[in-house]
Amino acid sequence: MQTATQEKKAAALNSVAAAVFLTGLKLVVGLASGSIGILAEAAHSGLDLVAALVTYFAVRISSKPADQKHLYGHGKVENLSALFETLLLLVTCVWIIHEAYDRLVVKHVSVNASLWAFAVMGISIVVDISRSRMLYRAARKHNSQALEADALHFQTDIWSSAVVLFGLFAVKIADWFPTLAFLQRGDAIAALGVALIVIHISIKLGLRTIEGLLDVAPAGMADQVRSLVESLREVKDCHAVRVRTSGPSLFIDVHVSLDENLTLKEVHQLTDQVEARVQQAIPKADVTIHPEPCPPVPLNSWVPAYTEGRSTP
Repeated sequence: MQTATQEKKAAALNSVAAAVFLTGLKLVVGLASGSIGILAEAAHSGLDLVAALVTYFAVRISSKPADQKHLYGHGKVENLSALFETLLLLVTCVWIIHEAYDRLVVKHVSVNASLWAFAVMGISIVVDISRSRMLYRAARKHNSQALEADALHFQTDIWSSAVVLFGLFAVKIADWFPTLAFLQRGDAIAALGVALIVIHISIKLGLRTIEGLLDVAPAGMADQVRSLVESLREVKDCHAVRVRTSGPSLFIDVHVSLDENLTLKEVHQLTDQVEARVQQAIPKADVTIHPEPCPPVPLNSWVPAYTEGRSTP
């Protein structure tokens, strides 16, 4: 039976293999057809290959246990990997937009919308659907931000490939109907569409990655933890809840107020209950409980309201 690390590595390696295949295929057909849309996709897939390699090494490093220099483990490597992938995609978009602008305004390049051009984009879509689903399954199962970023990349490839297909269809229609020659520009416009899609997804991915690096707590999780802990009758109060992520790992620190008359053994048992309650709702979380003494509330501490005309004794 494969361990979590082995499954993540296998998913990352499959992604690398698919990226190598698609990059080579798109590059050959793009150069043969002269399609900027397909060449843009080849460049996109080439950076996906680099990103897939970075993801593979990030998964390997992040799986290392904590040591004296990295007390919270090596999970942040996955966040850095996702940020690197985002920057690569944005650099690619700059080149795509520049080249598409040249073809729309400065120069004219003939595009051969051959059967091979359509075939390579169709194959690309099928492969990208398959590997993005595989990566998403592994990412959700193992809470891996690096694999999720990789899956997001290949999901954008599906949409961008569809845009390129639209551009090739436009070129083909212009070949069939010379009066619609303006559709020859459809390929360059499709390339701009690819760039816009990638920029949009990259910005979203980059913001999430930066949040992870800055230890932004998952939305609503601190309140969820506080509610879970305070649902235990023996807990008087829950405060100073801290939540931070490190790659696939989630660390939760909780301060609880307990009756000061409890014995050390009873306090230990209660903290175990608190930890179990949190981990039941948030599996695989690394939970640290800090107990604090709380004076017991006297039975006669609550004084009911007095009726009008009666004074406090």
